[in-house]
Amino acid sequence: MARTTYDELLDAGVHFGHLTRKWDPKMSQYIFMERNGIHIIDLNKTLTKVEEAAAAIKQIVKSGRKVLFVATKKQAKDIVAEYAKGVNMPFITERWLGGMLTNFATVRKSIKKMSNIDKLTKDGTYSNLSKKERLMIQRERIKLETLLGGIADLNRLPAALFLIDVKKEHIAVSEALKLNIPTFAMVDTNSDPSNIDFPIPANDDATKSISLITGIIIKAIEEGLDERKREKEDEAEKEAAAAKAKADAPEAITPDRSANEGGKRSRKSAVSAEVEASSVAEAAAETGTEPAENE
Repeated sequence: MARTTYDELLDAGVHFGHLTRKWDPKMSQYIFMERNGIHIIDLNKTLTKVEEAAAAIKQIVKSGRKVLFVATKKQAKDIVAEYAKGVNMPFITERWLGGMLTNFATVRKSIKKMSNIDKLTKDGTYSNLSKKERLMIQRERIKLETLLGGIADLNRLPAALFLIDVKKEHIAVSEALKLNIPTFAMVDTNSDPSNIDFPIPANDDATKSISLITGIIIKAIEEGLDERKREKEDEAEKEAAAAKAKADAPEAITPDRSANEGGKRSRKSAVSAEVEASSVAEAAAETGTEPAENE
């Protein structure tokens, strides 16, 4: 079943591109026509590309990895933050700090600093500080929360990036390229799609268009999370059944064990026969008679 329809894309204004004088020639393959000085995006291409992107992002999430959402333009930040929180995915909606991926260790230190401030508040140390110190710490906490609050739970580099407006988020795209992190993005007619692994040609300025495309990606993520949960439950059930069967089964002698026991008995009989023969020989030597041969 298709994740969206041609009519839904049309109603959301996904087909509206930028002015023809602002276009990027590399987007020509996704442009359907020009009308009143504005490029119109081919929605058939959009349908195909959004399906490919959703299927790929579903597999990434199904493997247990995270997708980082990046949208710092005012039309998209609230929409993306709400959607990302709903599926417990990291997001950046205020400002992309240079080196957020390539210098991730330093970013983690800033996140740790934010958690340390929270600990000060909880253990009572914060109340013992002077008013000026508390005010400074509070301001720093607010600043860190604004910039890094969306990635506070991100302990390692994300497996993929989903971006709104690749022209605005060009630093994030370049860092992802350096680290070979797959990128998914809404690409308008004024952007370069060549550096994006899964470009989705769409209007990245209208809130309806952003909401529709991001919603499709979020649904794919939800599907991936659900499938991962079901697989874990099935594995747990199989392990429990196997453990129960092992506990209920009587202890059986395996063929290897039977062969070993048979070998031990035969060796024991041979040793006994040798001992008996040596005893008879010793007795005969003492009496000066020869032992009788077995008939």
